[in-house]
Parts: sequence; structure tokens; C-alpha cells
Amino acid sequence: MNPENADMPGYPAGRGSSPHVSGHIARCAQLAMLLEVSASPKPGNVDREHDYPDTCFEHFVASSVGVYPALEQAARSRDGIGSLIKAAVYESASWQNGGNTHFGAFLLLIPLAMAAGEILAGKKPEKGLKKLEPEDLESLVDRALVFVRETGCEDAVEFYRAFGAAGVRVNSVEEFDLKDTESPGALCEKAVTLYDLMVISEGYDMIANEWTTGFRRCLEGARTVLGFMHARNGDCGNSSPDCSGTGINEAVVYTFLKLLSRHRDTFIQTKFDADTADRVSSRACEILSEWEEKGSVLDSVSDSGSGKGDFLALLPSIREFDSELLEKRINPGSTADIIIAGLFIALLGGLRF
Repeated sequence: MNPENADMPGYPAGRGSSPHVSGHIARCAQLAMLLEVSASPKPGNVDREHDYPDTCFEHFVASSVGVYPALEQAARSRDGIGSLIKAAVYESASWQNGGNTHFGAFLLLIPLAMAAGEILAGKKPEKGLKKLEPEDLESLVDRALVFVRETGCEDAVEFYRAFGAAGVRVNSVEEFDLKDTESPGALCEKAVTLYDLMVISEGYDMIANEWTTGFRRCLEGARTVLGFMHARNGDCGNSSPDCSGTGINEAVVYTFLKLLSRHRDTFIQTKFDADTADRVSSRACEILSEWEEKGSVLDSVSDSGSGKGDFLALLPSIREFDSELLEKRINPGSTADIIIAGLFIALLGGLRF
């Protein structure tokens, strides 16, 4: 989609952000998706070294590139979240045959892109680029929360249509079950909004909980990535020799383990049970504790001048954990979605490597 074109059929009307700003935001979101799926070893999930039987690394890459029109439109929009989510799902599916790759990520990226479009539209460019300052990160998630709270029943109906196209694994519930073909009609009869649906799901779905609590884990992920890169390089814009040459792979893997250790992955909980999800989080915590017992990882990175030695020492434990989860088909998919949103926020804040 050409950002300068008129609004496309099937998309909500865009307004507010200039094509340059909306294109920049969309590219940040795309890069976030690509960095997440490329990061390795990322225990249990598809990455550049591991595929699943039906969903491969290339499927995620194709989805990340193909979804640009929906992301760019989201950055220019101030409403229509349901339609934008559906558009993102359709764009993703039209470019790959691997099924659901980014549904949870789209639920996070769309409102965050809308908020970014609003905030960056009022900023003056710095060196030709508009970016979020550290103090803007709180404003970003606050505005995203406002947007999701303002959703209506039509957004809920469009979300159900998107869900049907994506084939997402969810828990069955008595009311407004996503698998029930009668649910969309009941939504508008009872004036149920998309935000209301997330409130219903917040107790057992990490992504829904992000909507209702203000995208706090997404912000946590962004700050962890930025903190790791700053400690490693002294400045997020400068690089020094490390395992991957840039440090971004290590930052993503570390952040993935950190969030997984702190928050039960609800995709695992849905696919297996809460005990399995808790065991996975405990194992992630054990691995990090082994690494951090001499002090925080960020302190050790700073002291050594690069994170190379410390990260190399950690790799055997991570790879063992990865192999165990892959063998059991346990994939922390919700954590991956949070990582994508965190990387998106960090890139909007100027993260470069």
C-alpha cells in the first residue's frame, strides 16, 4: 500500500499522521516482528534455527513484511481497531500458508501504532527523524489504553471475524465464545465492546490483560531491551563486538527469558495447563539466576566492556531449555507477542544497533 494513496476499501479512514510518520511507525513494527522471530536461541518458539511442522521461520518473515498496509493505516487512524486487526490478519494470511503467526502481536501493535501516530504527529524531527523520548514511553501506553477503552461493539464483531480467519487457540467460555458462530450477533444486541471482551479474558489471557492494565509488560520489555543495549554499548546507537556483532540478538533472548521468568505464559496455559506454564517460568528464572548471581546482567555487561563472555556462558543452559520445550511442543507464544511490542516501543524510542 502506498502511504500517500487514499484509504483502501476494508480499512477505517486514516487521518492525523503524515505519510512519512505513518510509514516510519509501520517499519518499526515490521522490524520488531523480524527481530523477534530471528532471535536465537529463544526457548520453545520458531526462530531462524527451528521450525514447527506446519509453521516455519519463513512464514513469520512473510507475515512481517506483508502486514505493512494495516500497520501504516493504524498509524494514521484514531479509531477502527477491530477493522485494523482484521485487516492485519488478512494481509498476513495472504502472504504465507503457515497459519496464525502474529495474531497476538497485532492486538498489541495496532493500538500502540495508533498512539505513536498521534504522539509523533506533533513532534519536530530530530536529524530528519521523529522519535519518542524516554518520557514519551509512558504517554504512548497511556494513549494506547485510551484507544482500546474507546472501542465499540463493531470493533468486537470485526475481532471475531479476524479470529475466525486466524484460527487462534483460545479457552472455551460460556458467553461470547470465540468459537460460537452466534456470538457476533449477540455482541451488538448487548452492546459489548472489544474492550469488554478483553476484560472478560484478562484473567487467563496475557494479551487481553495488556489491554486492561495499560500495556505494562510491553513497556517492561522495551525498557529491558533498551537497558541491556545501553549497558552493553554505553549508548544504544553505538555497537561493539559481541556474539552477534550488534548485541540485539542477546538483548532479545535475555528480555524473552526475563519476561518469561516473571509472567506466566498464557498460551502455554491454554495449550497445556497452568502448572506447565509455571514450570516453564520457573526454569527461565533458574537459568537467569545462574547468570545473575554475581550481580545483575546489566552490571556484568558494563564491567566486561561487552556481554560476550557472560552470554556465551549462558548459552548451553538456554539451548538445553530450548530443546526440551521444542521436544514437548511447548511454545511461549504470548511472551513472544509481548517481546514484539516491546521491541516496537524501543525502536520508536530510537533503538539502533
